[in-house]
This record gives sequence, structure tokens and C-alpha cells, in this order.
Amino acid sequence: MSEESVAGGPREVADGIEIRSARTEEIEEMLPLIRAYCEFYETEPNDDRLREMFRTLMTEPSEGAVFVACEDGRPVGFATLDWKWSSLKAARVGYLEDLFVDPVARGKGIADALIEVCAERCRELGLPAMQWLTAPDNLRAQQVYNRTGAESDTYVEYDLTL
Repeated sequence: MSEESVAGGPREVADGIEIRSARTEEIEEMLPLIRAYCEFYETEPNDDRLREMFRTLMTEPSEGAVFVACEDGRPVGFATLDWKWSSLKAARVGYLEDLFVDPVARGKGIADALIEVCAERCRELGLPAMQWLTAPDNLRAQQVYNRTGAESDTYVEYDLTL
């Protein structure tokens, strides 16, 4: 991790950007962003299942949370947060499942602000940590993550399709 990238800390969010909890009535308007995120990772999940997942995270706090970034009232980014148990921390931790900002809205501090609002929710719940992962070649995201002061590790993720 580069000390220089961390030293500057997270970017301030640009004027006119609102970061807040997402509402179920916004799911349809958020769906193109969700789909773009999935396409970035070369997946094509079913839209109805995505709607169900986002509705659950928005309406059942025990399952997680969804935050949205809006510019001029229009969604331009989102983050999903859920919970998992960590034996290594002997506690439940926050897990930043998804983070995406529309390419035309990047560079305005939106990703930094979405990470911070997720971290704040974890703090409110008394969780000791928030974790996430990204693709090894997603260098743009890694620059954002390095600014937060988070530390990367060397674990290799496996995915068993069932």
C-alpha cells in the first residue's frame, strides 16, 4: 500500500452530491447502475433476483443496507453492505459487498463517501471491522480503497457454484 495515497485521506464529496440510505421505490431507477456493476464483473444475474436482493437489504436491517449517491436527484452510485461472522475477529463484521459509481460521475469523492457511510453504519452497530474484496486488476478501485486507510491482505477467494 502506498503511504502517499493514504496520507491524503478520502476525497471530499463534490457539491450537489447526496449520500444516503436507498429507498425501495428507487430500485428501478438504480437497476441500470446495478446492471452496469454486474457487467463490469462479467456476470448476468436475473433482474428479478437483483430486485429481491436490494429490497431485502433495504427493508431488513438484520440482513444489511443499501446506500445511494444522487446527483441532481438521480442515482449515480451505490454500495451494499451486509454482515458476516468472522472467527478471526470473534465477532460479526460488516461486509462491503458492492460499490459502483457511474463512470461519468467518478472523481467527485462519491466512492469515498459511500465507503464512509458504510463504515459509519458498522460503527453504529458496534462492529469491529468492515471487509471487502476487489478484482486484482481493478486498480482504480484499489486507489480508492488505499485512500481509506484500509489494509489489503493476501487471501485467495474461492467460489463454488452450487
